[in-house]
Amino acid sequence: MSDTAVHLPRGRHLLVDLHGVGAAYLGDCLAIENLLRDAARAAGATPVGGEFHHFGPGLGVTGVLLLKESHISIHTWPEHGFAAVDVFMCGAAQPEKAVAVIEAALQAESVTRQEASRG
Repeated sequence: MSDTAVHLPRGRHLLVDLHGVGAAYLGDCLAIENLLRDAARAAGATPVGGEFHHFGPGLGVTGVLLLKESHISIHTWPEHGFAAVDVFMCGAAQPEKAVAVIEAALQAESVTRQEASRG
């Protein structure tokens, strides 16, 4: 007879859509990178690398912060006041704390959140 292990989700995946965000913030690549790093720290996560790209004047930023616990990614559309954020963390990290930091900084008029257990 073989032992069976209980299979529990290994991580939480939060998807956040932020509408009505100021265009200047959404087009600032350095500010977006710093925001994701602050969010990771707040969640108790450990950054291990990142890549951020600005698409040009008046356009948005796409970026990903790689974490020991997984990742935080963002894609922004300043011309629409919109940002899509993806926070996936496992272990003891608390992704909801990362989302709280991002929401506080972006001050969106409306926010939609979805959560999925992964693993």
